[in-house]
Amino acid sequence: MEQQSSITKKSKYLPFLWLVLAAIFFLFWNAKWNIPVAAWLTLVFALRFFRTQPLKRGFIIFLLVLIIPCYFAWQGYVPLPGIFYFIFVVMVCAFNALTYLTDRLLAPRLKGFVSTLVFPLAFVTVQYIMILTSPYSSHGSLAYTQYGNLPLLQIASVTGLSGITFLVAWFASVVNWAWDQQFKWKKVWRGVVTYAGILAVILLAGGASLISPPASDTVRMAAIPATEIFEMSQDTQDSAERLLSGEITETELESIRTEFNANIDDLLERSEREARAGAKIIFWSEGAGYVLKEDETALIERGGMLASQEGIHLGMALGTFISGQSLIENKIVLIEPSGDVAWEYFKARPVPGEASVRGDGEILTLDTPYGKIAAAICFDMDFPHLIRQAGEAGVDVMFNPSNDWKEVAPRRMQMATFRAIENGFSMVRPTSHGLSAAADYQGRVLGLTDYFKSEDPVMIAYIPTKGVTTIYSRIGDLFAWLCMAGLVAAIGWVLVRRKAAKAPGKPAS
Repeated sequence: MEQQSSITKKSKYLPFLWLVLAAIFFLFWNAKWNIPVAAWLTLVFALRFFRTQPLKRGFIIFLLVLIIPCYFAWQGYVPLPGIFYFIFVVMVCAFNALTYLTDRLLAPRLKGFVSTLVFPLAFVTVQYIMILTSPYSSHGSLAYTQYGNLPLLQIASVTGLSGITFLVAWFASVVNWAWDQQFKWKKVWRGVVTYAGILAVILLAGGASLISPPASDTVRMAAIPATEIFEMSQDTQDSAERLLSGEITETELESIRTEFNANIDDLLERSEREARAGAKIIFWSEGAGYVLKEDETALIERGGMLASQEGIHLGMALGTFISGQSLIENKIVLIEPSGDVAWEYFKARPVPGEASVRGDGEILTLDTPYGKIAAAICFDMDFPHLIRQAGEAGVDVMFNPSNDWKEVAPRRMQMATFRAIENGFSMVRPTSHGLSAAADYQGRVLGLTDYFKSEDPVMIAYIPTKGVTTIYSRIGDLFAWLCMAGLVAAIGWVLVRRKAAKAPGKPAS
């Protein structure tokens, strides 16, 4: 009897061990820290706990425990103060917990291996709704945890982020399905082989595509971030705030102009240096060229003179300050080798709380001897449906001038690489306070410079001048919508069967 009681106690508390393991692994697949295998293990153990608990109690305990690692994993990554950050964490955790709740309600009511589809369908659905509705869009996507696994990442060129999310979540539900069968091979082998076969085909296809890297000509490009020595002093920042409120004095205005001009001189000098070293396209990092509105025309003329003199395309990323206007113009002025302005692009998706003018969201392109190029600013790149315009337009090289901070630097660079794979273009990301990077359309990193470890963090890379047309650029998030439809169908099927089970039987004849 004592032995039986001991076994009962162990089985009672064992699920909480799975929950603790899930919480530990959760720390290492979100935001600041990323070990790809941790995501697979987190979902396995989290789902195991949820399936072994009464519904209400399991949901509450799961949510309370999940908040703890989520709070630390996203701290410093999400720029929200105090209570607002905590509210954000709770909302994100509650929303993601819906995937487990959906599985708990539906999976037991479906028979056999088909029940394993509920969890990945729910996971894709919940995360896609977040991408469409959250001001942070694709941040927190399960797919980003798999950065570095290039064979797996190639599926993004077909399904976008949702295909990767589905595969990782499906693994968790397949393992738990086999767990429910006590891993008896005779009962589970067909399901295990089915999942393993599909995953193997995707990995082999992705690996095979990587055998042949981009074969087009390359062009030398330079990414030029603002250097720390020319960043705004605190006094200038204070004066800039008074400028935006219209309360600045003439003395302060001249002081700002002097500091702004010193920064501009530095950017143009370094751009000239890189042009003479062979760069044909040069882009500055986000807002590197801060300038007063009344001085902007003269600055653009200087950029045009440099571009025509050196025969280059120059992407001047500007932060234009307008006296009495609370919003800064965060934009790119692209100048052709003729010295003419090709277009101006305004940041379409400012970070929540960012005081900048919002653009119309149209991705602008330019045909050059080095392929069709386009640009989007920093946070814009985190919105897959926005950047898909570039894939539809057949863009070959996408520039993404950015400005990060230490906690977000690696993940933001990695996220931008997914857009390259999805849309079939190479990507160049000039970045202040982060990682300047270049990658081809298969996700290979071609250049990388750490702003915090370089006195002059210019990044040079040779980029393929020809992209490819991807399935994703044509069909968009069709796979995500199919997953949503599949989940609705599963819910409908369960409700119909439940109604049929409650209906009175036919009278005997």
